Amino acid sequence: MSPVIKKKGEKFTIPSKYLLFILTCLCTLLMVLTLGTDIFNKPLNTAVGYVVVPFQQGISKVGSWLSNRKDELIQIRQLLDENAQLQQQVDDLLVENTLLQQEKAELSRLRELYLLDNQYDEYHKVGARIIARDSGNWYSSFVIDKGENDGLEIDMNVIASGGLVGRISEVGPNWARVTSIIADNSNVSAKTLNSSDTMIVTGDLQTMQDGVIRFSQLIDSQDSVAVGDKVVTSHISDKYLPNILIGTIHTINRDSNNLTKSGYLTPAVDFEHLEEVLIITDMKWEMEDA
Repeated sequence: MSPVIKKKGEKFTIPSKYLLFILTCLCTLLMVLTLGTDIFNKPLNTAVGYVVVPFQQGISKVGSWLSNRKDELIQIRQLLDENAQLQQQVDDLLVENTLLQQEKAELSRLRELYLLDNQYDEYHKVGARIIARDSGNWYSSFVIDKGENDGLEIDMNVIASGGLVGRISEVGPNWARVTSIIADNSNVSAKTLNSSDTMIVTGDLQTMQDGVIRFSQLIDSQDSVAVGDKVVTSHISDKYLPNILIGTIHTINRDSNNLTKSGYLTPAVDFEHLEEVLIITDMKWEMEDA
């Protein structure tokens, strides 16, 4: 039997000192081969190429994808913040634009009242805003924000852009109710501006749906009154000051008695969109006494 390999039945064993010597020689040989040659580089590089490189590429792609998603989330947050700021700016601009439009409309109305004030400069006037009105589409009766404290009295005439609106029918300390000439119970003694032929203008909310009110008892013996003629308050009116524009003749019909005429006229005032008015503080009876 060999002194190195011992046989015990079917098993062979090598003493530890010989096994250590063999492994030492093998390691030394591998070290020499590794340092002196590239015999193991190619197989290792090939193995790395097939295993490590794809794994590294996969990790790199995942990292790039996560980085891109992070950048996108940051951009989305920035865009959301910018959108919120822009939306706030748009809302502020809308509010500002609305206020400017309201101020422009109010300025236009005040300019019209100023021109009306100059047109009737022989009268003393007080401006007022409408704060309430009766139900319906027309300002047949409404309340203004001036009253006795401002020197207003019942039967004072009220005008607006265009001409005559009506008269004060009730008055309180800081409010007054105005009954307009289009109200069903309203009657105004009037005359044509060109020929001074007299008539009675009567309010009619039903005909106002067509934009007209009625007139009657027109004495026009010379047939001089025509469609389009202006109608103003008459000097014989007991409550309305003279020569305030009421409207223009719309249609004329001859009455059955062949003595008078009647028809419809278009009011000078837009009774659907009133907001500010002027109150003439001079009373008719005061003007007559003077």
